[in-house]
This record gives sequence, structure tokens and C-alpha cells, in this order.
Amino acid sequence: MKITRIETFLVPPRWLFCRIETDDGVVGWGEPVVEGRAEVVRAAVDVLAEYLVGQDPLRIQDHWQVLTKGGFYRGGPVLSSAVAGLDQALWDIAGKTYGAPVHALLGGPVRERVRVYAWVGGDEPAELAEQIAAQVDAGFTAVKMNAAGATAPIATAAETAAVVARVAAARDALGPDRDVAVDFHGRFTAASARRVLAELAPLHPLFVEEPVLPEHGHLLPGLVAATPIPLATGERLYSRAEFLPALTAGIAVAQPDLSHAGGISEVHRIASLADTYGAQLAPHCPLGPIALAASLQVAFATPNFLIQEQSRGIHYNKDADLLSYLADPAPFRFVDGHAPRNTAPGLGITIDEVAVRAADRTGHAWRNPVWRHSDDSFAEW
Repeated sequence: MKITRIETFLVPPRWLFCRIETDDGVVGWGEPVVEGRAEVVRAAVDVLAEYLVGQDPLRIQDHWQVLTKGGFYRGGPVLSSAVAGLDQALWDIAGKTYGAPVHALLGGPVRERVRVYAWVGGDEPAELAEQIAAQVDAGFTAVKMNAAGATAPIATAAETAAVVARVAAARDALGPDRDVAVDFHGRFTAASARRVLAELAPLHPLFVEEPVLPEHGHLLPGLVAATPIPLATGERLYSRAEFLPALTAGIAVAQPDLSHAGGISEVHRIASLADTYGAQLAPHCPLGPIALAASLQVAFATPNFLIQEQSRGIHYNKDADLLSYLADPAPFRFVDGHAPRNTAPGLGITIDEVAVRAADRTGHAWRNPVWRHSDDSFAEW
């Protein structure tokens, strides 16, 4: 079997899909994207395709080594995301070739269902009770929310109180038997994060995500020591090497993204590394159906898995949603807030290729917003 063609598709709302075709007619799908830089990742996939075309698709680990290390300059979000999508597609082909789901090829299932959570609020979280009630009615047992919008370098008393009030409202709506995770999104400095974490602790968040920017990871040990809240990070870390300092700092939850951190191959290894530090895996995935399918395959084969993010109804999905490019939505029919184990071969989903090709003709040019403080200086989004 040889790879004969690699294509990419820029599809709304902000995703990039790739399709790998073989001379045996087996096709694999992946989702290589950096949100807001999809066109750049598309170019990177085209460059990497020069190596892959003509190769045996089943030599996944060897290809991963070449794609990530074959260039003198390595790493970074663009290259890692391009590799991630190609890696997903190669695993999809392997599963279809062997007639097994990817999680079977990773050592077999360790659970029969995967807990998932839903997003509430948006980039500027406001009304939460109604949104949370809708997710509870849909069967979800956990939600995640942004803590705040643009935040001053040293949060004011009002900003701190507003964060606490929003999380308290979420806790009231959820009750004690469901969970709320809180995303700081790197919008807080370490000083502000320390102050807000102290106020949030009595509300018992499942975890607080990205308490500081990834480039301030050297400050994580102090934050871990300062709070009983489990801290999580990892959506902007792209390899085991980048996760190691965060894990040694004591984070409780590792959040690699299957479309950014080198795909199924590397995230499976990151999960094992996290396990040696007693940390849980909660893959980041506010993306499309292929990224979610890949995440679930890893979740079913990972003993230290905690919970899975998914984008159904998320505020970014304006022109298409999680189910828009699936021929059959059944794999993402969540039951009581869980995804049942999917035994279909490969990634376990069937992409509607006609819909994907039609969407690519329109494409998208999604960019994240640029925020500013009241004095017109740059603010972290």
C-alpha cells in the first residue's frame, strides 16, 4: 500500500481538514489546524506531503520521526499541527486497514464510555444559568466557562468579584454533584491568578485552566503551591519536552490538543508521561469532528484520562458545527454526558466528502479578536 494523494480543505467555521488517499482505495482523514492561522498550516501540510506521497502509510511511527525531526528547525505550533493532522489520518488508515478502531491498536480499551463536558458562556461570559440549565437538561455532568474577558494586569476588586460571582452562579446552577471547570485562558498575570484562585477555592472547580500564559510556565510551581484547586494547562504546549516542566511543577491535568501536539502518536506518549506524575489527561478540543474523534480514540486507551472537551454549540461555531461534515452523527450522540465506545474502524467516523469539498470552495479566514485595555494597550485574548 502506498500514499498517492494528500489534500487539504479549509472549511467553516475555522477548521482545516486533510485527506490521505492510498492506491488500495483506503482513505484517512485528519484535522491539522492552528485556529486563526489555518492557511499557514495548510502550506506546511503541502510541504510535508512531498515526503509522504509514495510511502507506506502504515509506518506511522517512522513517518512521525521524519516529519517532526527531519528538518533542522523543529517544533512550534504550525509544524506540530501539520504533523498532528497527518498523523491522525495515518492512524485512520491503519484502523481501516486492520479493521479495528484506533484505540484497539493503542492497546485496547480501558473504559466503555468517555465523560465529556460542554462550553457555557463565551469570551465575555455573562448570562450562565440558562445556558447551564440547557446543558444539564441535555445530560451533561460538567461544563467549562471562561473566567473573564480582558483583565487588567493586576485585577481590580471589581474584576475579581465578577469572576467569583460568575463561578458561584455556575456552582449554584450545577449543584454539588456536577462539575464546573474554569478557563483563565492566559488572561491573568500570576499575581492576579493567585488572588482569584484563593477566592474560587470554596466553589470547588474541577480544575482551573491556563492560570498563566504558557511562556510563564516557570511561575506554575508557586501557583500550584498557593491553591488547593487542581491546575490544568497544555493547549499551547506541543510535545513531551514542553509538557515536562509543567508536570514537574505539579499541574494536576495535562491538556494536549490532538490537532496541535503531534497527533495521536505524541498525545498518547504525553498521557503516559503525565501518568508518571500522577496527572490526568483532559485533551483540549474546541475544534471539529476529526479532532474530537481522534481525542476519543486516545481517551478510550488511556488509563489516566479525566474528561474530554467538545465543541458542539460552542460560541466559535457560527457557520458550521460539530456534526456539519459527518455522514452519520451517531458517534457523537452523547448519553448522560458521556460518549459511548465506538467500535467502528479507524477514527470511527465517516466524513461527508461532498459537504467538505463544497465548504472548501467558500473557505474561511477566521482570526481571533485583538483586545485592548481601557488605555488602548494590548490585552491578552
